[in-house]
Amino acid sequence: MLVRLKQIVNHPEAYLRDGRPLAGRSGKFDTVTEIVRSARDHGEFVLVFSQFVGTGELLVAHFADEFGAGSAELLCGATSVADREDLVRRFGTEQGPRVLVVSLKAGGVGLTLTAATRVVLFDRWWNPAVEDQAVARAHRIGQDRTVVVDKMLTPGTIESKIAALLATKRGYAARVLGVDGDVAGRLAQLDAGALRAV
Repeated sequence: MLVRLKQIVNHPEAYLRDGRPLAGRSGKFDTVTEIVRSARDHGEFVLVFSQFVGTGELLVAHFADEFGAGSAELLCGATSVADREDLVRRFGTEQGPRVLVVSLKAGGVGLTLTAATRVVLFDRWWNPAVEDQAVARAHRIGQDRTVVVDKMLTPGTIESKIAALLATKRGYAARVLGVDGDVAGRLAQLDAGALRAV
């Protein structure tokens, strides 16, 4: 049920699959379209991460409607190694897509996409480290430009709960890991409820 709720928050078509036009039915789609339009106007390349391959497919179709065929492509776990290498090579060139939609799992390891100066986390994942790894695709050695990261959130939905959970996890991690190496000492300071929450 949580997965379905997250899909509906992204776009009702991700759940309904009724074939109606995508535009104008999702605030998140409208917002990411404006982000991409602004980036395109400034000659920038955009990475859009989603945990759902189905949402990624909808985004690619929507961007094709808005900006033309080939304006966006999808990189996911089903992408073959050869196609993945080709897509990574073409992204950031005049022959490639201006937008690369990437599933979080496929984008977590082994990608260097420093052509991107905009990164959109389209839906929030439960683990903040996964999001950090996704953003790191554009923050690699050789990146010499500012990278803007947008984390999309629909207030009053399951995403608000996820955002609060992520903030709590980051707070606990900062308290436990600290900078002085005394992890055991800081763990001893947490009460049982805080340890269970982590």
